[in-house]
Amino acid sequence: MIHPIPSGTRDVLPDETRELRVITDALRGVFERYGYGEVYTPALEYESVLAQAGHPAYGAGSADARPAYRVFDESGAVLALRSDMTVPIARVVATRYANTEPPLRFCYLAHCYRGVRPQRGQPRELLQAGVELIGSPAPKGTAEALTVLCSCLDAVGLQDYRIGLGDASLFGSLMESLGVKPSDREALLSTLAARDFVALDERLSRLSIAVESRELLLEVPQRRGGPEVLSEADGPVSEAVAGLRSVYELLASDVASRVIFDLGLVGSIGYYTGAVFEVYDPALGSPIGGGGRYDELLGRFGRSLPAVGFALGIERLHIALAGEERGTGALLS
Repeated sequence: MIHPIPSGTRDVLPDETRELRVITDALRGVFERYGYGEVYTPALEYESVLAQAGHPAYGAGSADARPAYRVFDESGAVLALRSDMTVPIARVVATRYANTEPPLRFCYLAHCYRGVRPQRGQPRELLQAGVELIGSPAPKGTAEALTVLCSCLDAVGLQDYRIGLGDASLFGSLMESLGVKPSDREALLSTLAARDFVALDERLSRLSIAVESRELLLEVPQRRGGPEVLSEADGPVSEAVAGLRSVYELLASDVASRVIFDLGLVGSIGYYTGAVFEVYDPALGSPIGGGGRYDELLGRFGRSLPAVGFALGIERLHIALAGEERGTGALLS
């Protein structure tokens, strides 16, 4: 007899649970070593609080952050299962640490719930581990987050990973400087976030801007590689690239060697404001995790502080580790 479970969820049995525990214990050890304190928040948040705070799940182009499930409490208020931990921790900082001197360092291991389409083969329930560094501006805070991220991946034994590093503000600033109408920008950003350059080219061809501008908007997001990518940037791209360069200069050599600059990386969640990054491994065909700066989010809760963080998908990390052990994939360059 088969008893179904909700789509996008799965049962995790003892053998796999033991392996996942080894990973999470290693991550906790790294978090503690860098001074990050572990927090728990309710799985349920008031939907009105998320919406009033400008949560990206309630805007266009944020399907990856859309809550999967909603329920009503006894008074009729709508509750939503959290889709990430960044927003709940921002709420905690504003309410429980309103007068605490920054920087504040938090870490977590928690289940989050996403409203993805089941046919895409993505989970609706996912276990994440991550950190939030509150009150540390760029570039220093960003460099610390990347350092902790690499230490986490090293601690669990991942060997072939690389970190794609970009700037969420770059493409928006470029569109503005080249005269793209505000009404056209959101669709272009959504297309770029999906890494669909064919669709991006098609959308750009319909814009009433100079041919040279369209070509630049298509070419710049495809720049990817080592530090030479930064030296080649000029004009409207130079400001964002200067920010990435300042982060890179603060990284230790073992962290810097893992970085691939990607000027088309904008992040899939709308609250990112500056540097964004994703973790790749040849043993897995999708990012293991990622993060970035969200310097405006805490202001929506009443305490304006710069912030940066990242989250790793534990199950994806487990798959990547298993793939490396089997020798699948090829080293990223």
